[in-house]
Amino acid sequence: MRLEAITWDRLAELLADRLTELAPADGGAWPRVGFDGAPAARPGDLAERVGEALRLRGRPSLVVGAEGFLRPASLRLEHGRRDAESYYSGWFDTGALWREVFGPLDPGGSGRVLPDLWDPATDRATRSLYVQLPPGGILLFHGPLLLRHWFPFDLTVHVLLSAGALRRRTPEADHWTLPAFERYESETDPAGTADVLVRADDPRHPAWGG
Repeated sequence: MRLEAITWDRLAELLADRLTELAPADGGAWPRVGFDGAPAARPGDLAERVGEALRLRGRPSLVVGAEGFLRPASLRLEHGRRDAESYYSGWFDTGALWREVFGPLDPGGSGRVLPDLWDPATDRATRSLYVQLPPGGILLFHGPLLLRHWFPFDLTVHVLLSAGALRRRTPEADHWTLPAFERYESETDPAGTADVLVRADDPRHPAWGG
C-alpha cells in the first residue's frame, strides 16, 4: 500500500468524512470502527480526534477503549505479571465486549453501550453508566491486538510502528509485551488486513493509505 504524508488533524478530517458515508455491513443502525495499534502507537488519540471531527459534522459517536475491559488481575496475571502469552490471549474480556459493546449494536439491538467495565488501577468494576448511542451513531473502538478477535467492524484502521519504533516508544517496563506484537504481526498481518493503514514511526509526521 502506498502511503502519503499527512497531519493528524487532516487525517482525522478525512476519516470523519469517510465515516459519515459508512453503512453497517450487517444492515444495522450503528457503524463500528476499530482503531488498532500497540499502546505506544496511541490509537486512542486518533479515535478521539475522529470523534471530535464527527461532532463538528453533527454526527454522534462514542469512543470506547479496550483497556476498560481488562479481565481482573487474578485472571490476567495468573501466569505472572510479564507473561506475553497471557497478554496476547487472555488480558481482555472479549466476552464482556461482545455482550456490552458489540451485541447492543447488532441489528435490532438497543444501542445501549457500556463504555468501560473494569478499572485496572483499583482492580474493581468501574460502575460506569450505560450510554445510549442513537441510530446512526458511530462506535470508535480502540486498543491493541484487535484484528485477531473477529469483532464486527465496518472499517478498521491500523496504526503501525516498525519493530524499532515500537521498542523505542514502549516503556522499558513493558518490553515484555513486545513478543505478543511480533506474534500478532506474524499471525494476523494487521498492516495488510486493515482498511486504512497509518504509519506513525515519527509521531510528528504520520503517513497513511487506504
